[in-house]
Amino acid sequence: MSEWLAYGSMFASSFLSATLLPGSSEALLVGLLLAGNVSVTALILIAALGNTLGGLTNIVIGRLLPLKSQGRWHNTATAWLHRMGPAALLFSWLPVIGDLLCVIAGWLRFAWLPMVICLAIGKTLRYLVLAAATLQGMEWWH
Repeated sequence: MSEWLAYGSMFASSFLSATLLPGSSEALLVGLLLAGNVSVTALILIAALGNTLGGLTNIVIGRLLPLKSQGRWHNTATAWLHRMGPAALLFSWLPVIGDLLCVIAGWLRFAWLPMVICLAIGKTLRYLVLAAATLQGMEWWH
C-alpha cells in the first residue's frame, strides 16, 4: 500500500468516524501500524486532524439547530454541559456520546477557540494512547 493511500484512508476513516456516521478508524490505525510502512507520527497527526474536523462538522450541525427547550432530560444535560463548558469535549472521543457532545456543544453556542482546543486534545489523546498501546504490544509480542 502506498503511503499516500494509507494517509488518505486514515484521514477519511477518522473524519467519517467522528461524524454521526459509523466508522472504525481505530481498527485502521492499528492495521496501518502493524503493517509498519508509514510514519507513526504522521499517521497519528492525520487521524487526529480528520477526527477533529469530523467533530467540528457535528458542532456546526448543532449550531444549525434552533434553540428550544425539550424537557427535563434536556435541562439536566444542558446544565451539566454549561458547568463543564468546552472541557466536556475532552470526552468527544467516546463512541456515540462523543458525537452527541459535539452536537450539543454547537447547539449551546460555546466559544469556538476553547471548543476546538478541547476537541483536538481529546481526539489526539485517543489516537496517541491507541498507537502507544499497539506499538508496545508489538514490541512485547516480538
